[in-house]
Amino acid sequence: MLSLALPQRSWAHRLPASLKFAVLAILMLGLMPLGTVTGQGAGVALAAGLVASLGWQASVIALRALRPVMWIVAVIVAWHLWQGELRQGAVFGLRVVAMMGLANFVTLTTPLPEIIALVERMAQPLARLGLSPRLPALAVGLVLRFIPELRARHAEMTDAWRARSPRRARTKIIAPLAFSLLDDADRLAEALRARGGIAPVPTAPLAEERHPYGT
Repeated sequence: MLSLALPQRSWAHRLPASLKFAVLAILMLGLMPLGTVTGQGAGVALAAGLVASLGWQASVIALRALRPVMWIVAVIVAWHLWQGELRQGAVFGLRVVAMMGLANFVTLTTPLPEIIALVERMAQPLARLGLSPRLPALAVGLVLRFIPELRARHAEMTDAWRARSPRRARTKIIAPLAFSLLDDADRLAEALRARGGIAPVPTAPLAEERHPYGT
C-alpha cells in the first residue's frame, strides 16, 4: 500500500506530531467563525505557503489531493450562486480548500507510525473501560493507508478499461473495484488473525485456576 507522507524529510518533519495536530485543530476552529472572503483567502494562502515550503513534489501531491474536493467546492458555489448568495458560497468554498490544504500539510509531514502512536496515546482512557487503545489507532492507520490505495486502484482500473474500450468507464468499474477492496480486506483480516489479532486490554489479572481435586 501507499503512504501519504513525503519520502524526503523537511523542516516540518522534525516537529512533534502532537504539536502539528494541535495547531491544525486551532487553525480549523479559527477558520469557522470567519465570514469574510478575505479571512478565508488568508487561510488558503497560509495553507499554500506551508505546502510550498516543502518543495515542488509536495505541492504537486497536495494539488492532486485537492482535485476531488474541488467538485464539492464547485457544487457549494453553484448552489449559493443560484440562491443569490455568491459571497457566502465563496466563503464556504475557500474554507473547505483551506482546511483541506492545512490537513494535507500535516499528513504530508507526519509519517503514518507517528500518527498511529499519537492516536493510541490519545485513546489511553479507553483502557479503563477494558478496550484496547490500539483499536482506534489501527482504524485511523488503515483509513489513511486505504485512501491512496483506493485512488491508485481506481486509476489502474480506469486505464485498463480505456485500453480495451473507446467508451468511458463511468460506473462500470465500481463493482470490480469494490470486490478487489473486499478481497484486500479479507487478506488484511487474515494477516491480523495470524499475528494474534488485537486483544482487548485486560481489566484485571486472571485468577489462577485450581485443580478440581486439589486442595
